[in-house]
Amino acid sequence: MKAIVCEEFGPTDSLVYKEIDTPEPGKGEIRVKVKAAGVNFPDGLLVQGLYQVKPERPFIPGMEFCGEVESLGEGVKHLKLGQRLICTSQSYGGFAEQAIVNSKLVMPIPFDEMSDTDAANLMCAHGTAHHALKQRARLKTGETLVVLGAAGGTGIAAVQIGKAMGARVIAVCSSDEKLAIAKENGADDLINYTESDLKSSIKELTGGKGANVVYDPVGGEAFDACTRSMARNGRLLVIGFASGKIPSFPVNLALVKEYSVIGVFWGSFVMHEPMPFIQNMQELFAWYKAGKVSLVTDEVFPLSKTNEALAKVMNRKVKGKVVVVPDELMA
Repeated sequence: MKAIVCEEFGPTDSLVYKEIDTPEPGKGEIRVKVKAAGVNFPDGLLVQGLYQVKPERPFIPGMEFCGEVESLGEGVKHLKLGQRLICTSQSYGGFAEQAIVNSKLVMPIPFDEMSDTDAANLMCAHGTAHHALKQRARLKTGETLVVLGAAGGTGIAAVQIGKAMGARVIAVCSSDEKLAIAKENGADDLINYTESDLKSSIKELTGGKGANVVYDPVGGEAFDACTRSMARNGRLLVIGFASGKIPSFPVNLALVKEYSVIGVFWGSFVMHEPMPFIQNMQELFAWYKAGKVSLVTDEVFPLSKTNEALAKVMNRKVKGKVVVVPDELMA
């Protein structure tokens, strides 16, 4: 089979597209014929050796994908050959024509109307945003949610899910073009932080009260501004650091203003709380079918061009998500 291989940690353009042996599933595993794989910011960190997980090399990156069951390992009774699934590999394996995955980390697709491209992109970004807002922030109807990076994959997901949960959503982006995308996906108010002061804008839009919840996949200076823009009993969600800067936090602000800073690590949630994870995915499927959430796909790349897809993601040039598809399936 063809796969993208990371032979040593390094820049994304060092990845190799090559022929390797087709793997066989072990006990409790399945082999999936990959139809499409979502490309995420952590994928780029992983191949550079900058992610929390550092797999043995060589390895195949790609943490979320859609496909069909091709082979069942020992003891797998709840799935059948040819069944369409969305899968998470927890860090790697998806950027290939076939992938091995734990049979417990898959979700059957409950309706035919969902395209492979949408299915490939639902789990990671929307899964992260859903877990963050539901389990970690416990977002309530009527609260104000500020979403940083609101035109990226996980930012759009947070805007959509925040609206589905009844919040007022303030989208924060670096350009009017990106803000227009956030608006199309349900944002109530918009802040272009390159043209106005983020702290002052949040204060103005909330009548001086501050944000009940901030969803931050960006870090850097935007995080710093939000630490001074929280309402009492607010929740500042730490999702990631797409800006490239991991900020320091002056804890006296949390003391004086009585708000919480909460870490969100979706992969840990999936492993430690499998039943809530399954319930979350069932709710996401229902929202997708009802039109409350949708997938915004910026571009589809052939598998052989995965390095270009990753570069686009890492350079923050993506509006929504990008996908890689095995070359033989490209139209």
